[in-house]
Amino acid sequence: MTASTKNVRLEKAANKRGVARLAAVQALYQMDLTSAKMLDVVNEFEQFRFDQEVDGEEGSDKYRAADTAWFRAVLAGVIEDQGQIDPLIHHNLPSDWPLKRIETLLRAILRAGTWELRKRKDVPAKVIISEYVDVAKAFYEDDEPKLVNGLLDRLARTLRDDEDMAERKGVIPAVTQTPIEEVSDEATDAGADEAPSENKSGEDGEKA
Repeated sequence: MTASTKNVRLEKAANKRGVARLAAVQALYQMDLTSAKMLDVVNEFEQFRFDQEVDGEEGSDKYRAADTAWFRAVLAGVIEDQGQIDPLIHHNLPSDWPLKRIETLLRAILRAGTWELRKRKDVPAKVIISEYVDVAKAFYEDDEPKLVNGLLDRLARTLRDDEDMAERKGVIPAVTQTPIEEVSDEATDAGADEAPSENKSGEDGEKA
């Protein structure tokens, strides 16, 4: 079953930033498919989704309250930096898996996670990776979460080399890496279209 036809398990995102990340991925997916403008999508989520009852395939669900500032930052950041983000993702995928083969929603997850690894150095890489693996699990049950884990872990070793060194010294726990090559072709979609060119201190484990 594809991500676009599955009902999102909203309980996967228990904290406000987790909800914001999940929503940012959904918003990026929606913009990719419909060419909707960012401001329109932001207004839709903030007025009609966050902390609201939403209808799904299995009935109504409560869409939890979100950190709206984080939601906006991830969404705007991915759009603004996509020209730098996509080559990073592409070059860390297996050679027979170009980014354009990755299913649209999965691309959105990878883009959002990569943006946070690049721009939000105040949040530990292990937290970002874990959060976006959980986002993937909210939509997928098979190999896609492994792909997200493996690719973001690989990027973190380059983008967060200081944290990687700390892990090797045992200062912070290491993230369990899933080799990307072990993920099956079912996590990709050969027909995918090209993509268009109140917080608590200390949440996510960053320094207060």
